[in-house]
Amino acid sequence: MAMFVIRKQTNGQYNFIFTSRKGDPVLTSINCKQKSDCKMILKAVLENIEVFTFTKKNPGPRKFLYRLSKGGLVLATSRTYTTELQVHKAVDYLLSRIPEAEVLDFSDDDHLFSDS
Repeated sequence: MAMFVIRKQTNGQYNFIFTSRKGDPVLTSINCKQKSDCKMILKAVLENIEVFTFTKKNPGPRKFLYRLSKGGLVLATSRTYTTELQVHKAVDYLLSRIPEAEVLDFSDDDHLFSDS
C-alpha cells in the first residue's frame, strides 16, 4: 500500500514523502517551518488533487521529473526518471493510489528506533 510519511528534518522543518508500496520515494514536499503547514498541504493533496498542476521538467539529459504546484507555488517534486513515459506512469500511480494511501506521522518520534 502506498503511503504519505510526515517527517521532521534535522533542521527542525517538516515535510512529507509519498512512497510506493515497495517503500520507494515517489514525491517529496517542500519543507515547512510548522508541522501544521505540512499537514495542511497534505490534506489539500488528499482531498483535492484535481486542483493541483503537474508540470513535467527536464533538468538534463535522460533526467525527467514532475512538480506538483498550486497557484504557481511548487509544493512537491518527484524523484528523477530516465524517460518521459516513467514520469507519466508515476503521475498515474500517484493519482490512482491517493484514495487508499495511509498517512504515517513520524515527526514526533525522535527515538523511534533507539538502542535502549
